[in-house]
Amino acid sequence: MESEMEPDVKEFLVRIMQTISMSVVWLLVNMTLGIYFNFAFFENRPSIWNYLFYLWFLISFGLLLYYFHKKWKGKL
Repeated sequence: MESEMEPDVKEFLVRIMQTISMSVVWLLVNMTLGIYFNFAFFENRPSIWNYLFYLWFLISFGLLLYYFHKKWKGKL
């Protein structure tokens, strides 16, 4: 009896794991920049670093969604 998975099931599970992994990496990077380095919070008024952080956040989120779209667009 073989313990191999069917190729379609294996490909589907790999896609799921890659999606979860990229999401977690994206969240960790943005939490580190925003919370640990205090770029997500305003002191008295927004600084250039706050603007750059939120610009990075939006651009990287768009790229993450584009990656997901390309990843799941193909054959299942």
